[in-house]
Amino acid sequence: MNTIKVNIKDKIAVIQLDRGRSNAINAEMVSELGQMLLNIGKDENIAGVIITGKEGFFSAGLDLIELYEYNEEQISQFWKDFLNLVTIMVSFRKPMVAAISGHSPAGGCVIALCCDYRIMSEGKFIIGLNEVPVGIIVPQSIFQLYSFWLGSATAYRYMLEGKLLHTEEALASGLIDELVKPESILHAAERRIQKYIQMDSTTWQQSKANLRGELLAKVSADQSDMLEIMLKQWWSPSTRSILKTIIQNLQQKSS
Repeated sequence: MNTIKVNIKDKIAVIQLDRGRSNAINAEMVSELGQMLLNIGKDENIAGVIITGKEGFFSAGLDLIELYEYNEEQISQFWKDFLNLVTIMVSFRKPMVAAISGHSPAGGCVIALCCDYRIMSEGKFIIGLNEVPVGIIVPQSIFQLYSFWLGSATAYRYMLEGKLLHTEEALASGLIDELVKPESILHAAERRIQKYIQMDSTTWQQSKANLRGELLAKVSADQSDMLEIMLKQWWSPSTRSILKTIIQNLQQKSS
């Protein structure tokens, strides 16, 4: 595994996103995370999962620098795989807690939203979906995931303005469930997941599946038509210009 690390202790798998300084999401991370969750889902010796990042970053979202260079076939496959990862995560029956160790915009927020509970480090961090100002069309499945936790009206407003929330705002809105000191985040996540796995697993998992039934139907529906619209916009001159400007800014900051 090149983009994630996995540690298993007391029947809990801790998956740490581990790609560069900011854990930007590329095709390899999508593939490795999806396959790992499929494997864990079948492993009777693992009762639950914690997903975390690095100090300062859970995930900075999609790796726009790499994705910008993908050809038409590569970017089409990436979006198919990313939306499939969302389906894998939403349908994951075992308890899954996000230990959000820092900034978590865009794709990082999506990964956190798939979890059953979100704990975030205190600090000057942001989280939310800011795709629209970047020029990326948000598929309906992602909106459904956002509104599952925030409610449709709030998700609608936040998404159309590309709002990124500070930690206290995220807690007040229900986007995250708990704020803790950075050094306590894994302990807090373990404490939460232990509450879940101490319950009867069949009852807990079937209840989760029931509660997510409508959401899962929406995220796993055929999104071919939407993907075609997204890809057309991805290659539009306006979006390419926005992305190029963002990439130049990112490269200047890292140099």
